[in-house]
Amino acid sequence: MIQCEGLVKIYKTADLEVVALQGLDLQVENGEFMAIIGNSGSGKSTLLNMLGGLDKPSAGKLFVDGKDLLAFSERDLVQYKRESVGFVWQNNARNLIPYLTAIENVELPILLRGRRRRARALELLEAVGLSHRVKNKLSELSGGEQQRVAIAIALANEPRLLLADEPTGSLDTGTSNQVLDLFRTLNRAIGITIVIVTHDPELARKVDRVVQIRDGKTSAEMIRRISYSDVLTQMDADTARREAESHIEYAVLDKAGRLQIPAGYLDTGSFKDSNKVRVELEDGCIVLYPANERQTVST
Repeated sequence: MIQCEGLVKIYKTADLEVVALQGLDLQVENGEFMAIIGNSGSGKSTLLNMLGGLDKPSAGKLFVDGKDLLAFSERDLVQYKRESVGFVWQNNARNLIPYLTAIENVELPILLRGRRRRARALELLEAVGLSHRVKNKLSELSGGEQQRVAIAIALANEPRLLLADEPTGSLDTGTSNQVLDLFRTLNRAIGITIVIVTHDPELARKVDRVVQIRDGKTSAEMIRRISYSDVLTQMDADTARREAESHIEYAVLDKAGRLQIPAGYLDTGSFKDSNKVRVELEDGCIVLYPANERQTVST
């Protein structure tokens, strides 16, 4: 579904140049439910904007659903954003029109394509559990209900890719879990590919794959080893331990042979004393030693 190779994004002003992405590589399979995490300024939202056709990279390759986004004209981008991708934002002001009812909000994107909108809007609101709220104005809906309307809008034109930028950032824990469960249900039911950008590690643990971005590059991946449905059926006193063990973490090795060591690994021992490491090949494994550690000589 998504293939990024060597993505670079440089923002320029009169006297300042900011590098948001520095050769990022990423591949997302069709039908995946995954999250992108990273600190503020790591480049995750920049990446999401590029996937959605809202921004273009300065260099690299970007394909979504087999389409080369860098070769798109403005007309192509408009059609792509209207038909191929759906957005859910953290700020509901970007998702919803406050003076319209829930069903009127969902009808708008369908109307732009000239389709029968009322039946489709009702179907979507029922899918997100709001069939009893179709005529309510936004001021009459809770934060979680508003986000459910936003998800219905994002699905209105049957996109193959759904992008969500901090979709639970303004919600409490219980409502966040409900929204995330809805994403998972939609992913399983209709096979839509879902990419969530988040800084919330609890949310990230509940998806199938987590990609961490650091300094504008993919630095690590965590892949679920047991299904989340199995985790839910095993809820008991050691739930926290099972959640922690549900993913395997991998460092990402790029095509130039570079990798970023996971945070915390270099904060202990002699690694703190130097910016150099000694690299050894031992029994088919690549081993890193502090530069000042003395080598053991076998006799």
